[in-house]
Amino acid sequence: MDTSLIIILIVIFLALAFDFINGFHDTANAIATSVSTRALKPRTAIILAAVMNFVGAMMFTGVAKTIGGSVADPAKLDNGLAILVATLLAAIIWNLITWWFGIPTSSSHALIGALAGAVFVGAGSENLNWGGFITIIQGLIFSPLIAFVIGFVVMHILKWIFAKRSPHTVNKGFRSMQVVTASIQAFTHGTNDAQKAMGIITFALVTANYQDTMDVPLWVKVAAATAMALGTSVGGWKIIKTMGTKIFKIEPVNGFAADLSAASVIFGATLFHLPVSTTHAITSAILGVGSAKRFSAVKWGVAGRIVIAWFITIPIVAVLAGLIYVILF
Repeated sequence: MDTSLIIILIVIFLALAFDFINGFHDTANAIATSVSTRALKPRTAIILAAVMNFVGAMMFTGVAKTIGGSVADPAKLDNGLAILVATLLAAIIWNLITWWFGIPTSSSHALIGALAGAVFVGAGSENLNWGGFITIIQGLIFSPLIAFVIGFVVMHILKWIFAKRSPHTVNKGFRSMQVVTASIQAFTHGTNDAQKAMGIITFALVTANYQDTMDVPLWVKVAAATAMALGTSVGGWKIIKTMGTKIFKIEPVNGFAADLSAASVIFGATLFHLPVSTTHAITSAILGVGSAKRFSAVKWGVAGRIVIAWFITIPIVAVLAGLIYVILF
């Protein structure tokens, strides 16, 4: 069997493994609030998230093209497959570490940072598209800020609308509405996150001269969507616990506001072909909603540790990917 074919099969396997891990690592993004408020039973919530993740993943490919072509030009990399192996191994290792400790970090940050680090070490800084890389980083930075603001505003609007209703009545109604917002959140997660593995696989196909463009083949879409849905079905209970209970006590109206706010940011990014962090969006939305409810209700120490993890992800995985490349190749 040709060596390049073996390596591309390894890349495809690792990309789908990353997508699977991304699924259970980021399951909390879609269902943490609905599970914590008991709007959905955990098993029902996970099945719902898995199905909606698959549907969302099958409907869009713009983010995949951004991931596959903005950081580096696959057609110009003679060692592109080796770079992708190092990228995926670093991203997978970091995702597993943060999942084990229940830290809701960004799979998007891990993948982008690892790809940049592997390209820098394996092909030189001249092959790293700094403009595209910075554009992606800007999207990853601004999306949580926007999600925080939207969550804050939406929660204030809901407080104003339902000010004269009893909290019990309001929460009873919004508990049912959370089923809808959890579905929307899972759908938008699929539209953005699953495309990252699609982009990496398509990057590999172009590098190995199996195709000339960054158009995502149907089999790649199906494989990535399936891997993410299967990963989602496993569930990431440690992160669900962090997202749903450790930031502040979430009630149904808060969960509705947070999910709706995060989903709007994620889907907007998908329409603009920007890869964003679903983890950052929902966490920031929860922080915004919590601040609107009562600033002191938010456990800012927990939030601070989460934010620190966000900032260290890219440099850590970039270095890790570079080291893996040097060791293996």
